[in-house]
Amino acid sequence: MLGAFAVVAVEILVTYSRLPARELYEVSGSGIEGGLSRALVFANFPSALVALAVLGIAYERLRYRAVAIVAAVLCAFVFWPGVVRQANLDARPINAAAAIGVLLTCVLVATAQLARGGRRPGDRARIAVAVPLVLVSLAWFAAELGFFLDGVPVLGRLFETGHYLQNRPGLPPFPPAVHHGHHHGMDGLLLVLSALLLSRALDGIRGRRLRSAVTAYLALMLCYGIGNMANDFWT
Repeated sequence: MLGAFAVVAVEILVTYSRLPARELYEVSGSGIEGGLSRALVFANFPSALVALAVLGIAYERLRYRAVAIVAAVLCAFVFWPGVVRQANLDARPINAAAAIGVLLTCVLVATAQLARGGRRPGDRARIAVAVPLVLVSLAWFAAELGFFLDGVPVLGRLFETGHYLQNRPGLPPFPPAVHHGHHHGMDGLLLVLSALLLSRALDGIRGRRLRSAVTAYLALMLCYGIGNMANDFWT
């Protein structure tokens, strides 16, 4: 799962490095600096939210629990108002805190002895929820890579992702229906998929209070993710 977030971070880095800021959303930088800036913000939202859930699930099996607590505190910086601002997605020094927390989480999980694979009750229901949400998100996948779907057979008819037709000569074209770059709808999808996947590991938490807290957090993350997807898809 953490590998999927790393792939998205690389996609953001490449897309925001190669495209001018005017074709993206609420960023001012361009080139490699602009790509690194947006990738750092992605390490805050939604990555830090998922890292907190991972720490909760893995906590009892981690060797360095004190480091896990530090990582959780750093990840929690994402909740502070203004740390991630939708109206300005350029990175700031404060964004380094949650990013370090995410990095520590990856290191802790990589060195821990965690349960692997196997089927779990409810997997079919999880797949039934995940598949249609992934299909709905195809336009965001393309935008992540810096492309529209208007020239793709079938998908170009299902999704309005290119520039709207301009019927008034002499006026600038309308903005695209789906801008290039990262979308909060994609953030929502990542939160939903993470909640579904991590819910498979809840049975491995021995402490009742910790299990209840992580369960509630995953439920909230699932609902919040669906809300983000619905908002972005509607607009």
